[in-house]
Amino acid sequence: MVPHDDGAFAPTTEDAPSSSGFLDDGKNTIGSQLASRLREAIISGELQAGSKINLDKARKTFNVSLSPLREGLARLISDGLVEFEDNRGYRVSSISLANLEEITTLREEFEVFALRESMRLGDVGWEGNVMRALHRLNRTERDAARPETLERWEELHREFHLTLISGCGKPILLHFCSLLLNLNDRYRRVFLTRTSGDRNVSQEHSEIAQGAVARDLDYACDMLRQHIHRTGTNLRNHLATKGTL
Repeated sequence: MVPHDDGAFAPTTEDAPSSSGFLDDGKNTIGSQLASRLREAIISGELQAGSKINLDKARKTFNVSLSPLREGLARLISDGLVEFEDNRGYRVSSISLANLEEITTLREEFEVFALRESMRLGDVGWEGNVMRALHRLNRTERDAARPETLERWEELHREFHLTLISGCGKPILLHFCSLLLNLNDRYRRVFLTRTSGDRNVSQEHSEIAQGAVARDLDYACDMLRQHIHRTGTNLRNHLATKGTL
C-alpha cells in the first residue's frame, strides 16, 4: 500500500485486497485489523504526516465498507495518530518539535514509573521475559541501507520496552505507555531511515535490562530515563538540523 499525493491509497501487489484479507474472527474485528494496518503505515511514514485520508479510495483499496473503516480511524484518533475536522475529513496527525518534546517528557515519567513498579511487583517469569526480549533485540541487525532490517528491529525494540514494564500490574498505565511509544516511533523512524544510529543503543538496553532483573531500582530507572532523554534529544537535533520539521 502506498499513499498518493492527495492522501489516498494505492495498493501494491502484496497489499491488494482479497475477499479473505480481513475477517472478523470474534477476537479482532475488521475495524481493529484496519486500525493496525493504518497504524503501521502512519508510524513507518508510509502515510505522511498531515496527509489527507480519502475514505472512498481507502475503502476501495481495502475492499471494506465505510463502517469498519470509520471504526478503525476512530481508534487511531484516540491514539493521537489521526485527526478529524468538520468539513475537512480525516487527516494523519502532524508532527512538530513541540510534540516530540512533550512525548519525550511523558515517556520519561510514565515508563520510568512503570519500570519501578515492575521491579517491585514482577515475578521470575517477568525477569525471564525481559532477558529474552533483550536477547532477541540485540541479535537483530539494524541497517539504514536495508529497510527490512529496520522494520524487524522496530518490532523487537517496541517489544523490549513494553516487556520491561509489563510486570507493573497497571493496565491503564501500560496503555498510556504503548500510545506514547507509537507516537515516538514516528519520529525515530524518520531518523533511522537516514542513519543506523549514533550511539551504542544495544549496550544501553543491556544496562537497563540487567539493572531491572537485579531489582536495582534507582540504577535501572536512571538508565531508562537517560536512554529516553538521549533519544529525544538526538531526534530533536536531527530533525531541526535537517529541516524536517
